[in-house]
Amino acid sequence: MASSGAAVGSGTPVTLKELRPPSPLFADGASLRILGKLQEYSVETTIAMIVDGDASLKIDTQHLRDLSFRVGSMYQFIGELQIQPDNEAVLRARVGRNVDGLDLNLYYQSLQLVRQFQAERARFQST
Repeated sequence: MASSGAAVGSGTPVTLKELRPPSPLFADGASLRILGKLQEYSVETTIAMIVDGDASLKIDTQHLRDLSFRVGSMYQFIGELQIQPDNEAVLRARVGRNVDGLDLNLYYQSLQLVRQFQAERARFQST
């Protein structure tokens, strides 16, 4: 978790498939917003595993309260990425929510449009 007084990131929206080395998003401490289907959850370890196609990610849910987990449901998490010594990533979630019913095609289309807008805006501001 971020120390008190430090700015907490809003969570860059990424897909699980993008979250692989050598992606610049695959960085220790990166503040990310991620979406996936809950494949498994352990009450004892508070570790969830989400998947999207062949990509997966462990989620540390120890700081989440009042969120019930159902295998097969879709969840969105915001948190900081921790890269383990074996190069395995774990997202330490500070926010989580069930997003069953979300139109995934529309979500991914809007993500692409936001990225296009941000790239154009950055290009415009640099000129």
